[in-house]
Amino acid sequence: MASKESQRLRYLLVDAHSVIFAWPELRSMHQRRNVLARDELLKRLARYQDTSGYRVIAVFDGQGARHSESSEHENLQVFYSSTKGSADSIIERLVAKYASTHEMIVVTNDSLEQQTVSSFGGSAISVETFLEWINDAERLLSRQIRKLERTR
Repeated sequence: MASKESQRLRYLLVDAHSVIFAWPELRSMHQRRNVLARDELLKRLARYQDTSGYRVIAVFDGQGARHSESSEHENLQVFYSSTKGSADSIIERLVAKYASTHEMIVVTNDSLEQQTVSSFGGSAISVETFLEWINDAERLLSRQIRKLERTR
């Protein structure tokens, strides 16, 4: 029988706009055409999910819908807040609901959001720390690919 700890899932909730504006490459894309930055972020998050063991959830501020929406993109769960809501409110609801049974880490540079997440039992990391995680994971993946290619 599996222990409760082994059943505990690991979630990484990403305040998507916070990441886009802190990541120079994505910020530049966003200035030209915001959909390009969003798609590139989702592609990078999907790769990170595939290599990290985290289930990644990207949360965007409102896209014009009256109600919060959820969709799938490259096996990621993606939430869009309503125009009256915010990404923060979605993140807070998810952490409040699931932090007692799952590891919930939120990526945001909003210090108030980091404190709120902690009060609900989750943890928070800065976007800069997360970018280091992504870069480390991509370097490791590249090394593994080169190693496999050499063995062929």
